[in-house]
Amino acid sequence: MNYLIADFVIRIKNSALSKRKEVILPFSNINKEIGKVLVKEGFLESIKEEGQTGKKELKAVVRYDDRMPVLTDVEVISKPSLRVYYPAKRIMEIGRRGRRRVIVSTSQGVMTAMEANKKGLGGEVLFAIW
Repeated sequence: MNYLIADFVIRIKNSALSKRKEVILPFSNINKEIGKVLVKEGFLESIKEEGQTGKKELKAVVRYDDRMPVLTDVEVISKPSLRVYYPAKRIMEIGRRGRRRVIVSTSQGVMTAMEANKKGLGGEVLFAIW
């Protein structure tokens, strides 16, 4: 597993498309913060840290609306081979594309592109989710 962020969101997408309610995910601090943003945006019901001190895991509960998953697809934008950074002035170019939410890693933490625009922050564009 080379890229924890892509692995994290693809596992959530696959569990949603296979109609699973819960998914076990690898623990890292960035994954935990992304999970909190996804809960706030309504794609996940909850995310909890579980396990012993040696082997931690994240347990996410996928949100459904009338037996259909709220999350339908994910596009990984920034990859290990090509990181994508946007300054504060251009962050909304990628954030204004339809119903999708763009998740950005900034100097003040992980947030959506809309929040980063309001705070006047730029950063690494991680992925888009809809």
